Amino acid sequence: MTDTYAYHDRILSELARHGLVPLATTGPDQLRNAVRDLYKYEIRKLRDDYLARKFPKREFAARVLELRRRYGLLSVPTELWTKG
Repeated sequence: MTDTYAYHDRILSELARHGLVPLATTGPDQLRNAVRDLYKYEIRKLRDDYLARKFPKREFAARVLELRRRYGLLSVPTELWTKG
């Protein structure tokens, strides 16, 4: 038997911001891993852009904080992503 999941609207909205639209059979851990992989890609790109001097050092911390804010979903335990 396949598990099904009913996600909270806010979680679905946050997932959609990252281009993820889960099926009812898509587990929270799978989605969290996908969001984490996107975050890791973006943080590496940010670091690479900084090292390539595409922006000044004084902007780096603010850009990291903005990136963390956009990926705030990663700080929510997956147990809270679904209803019931």
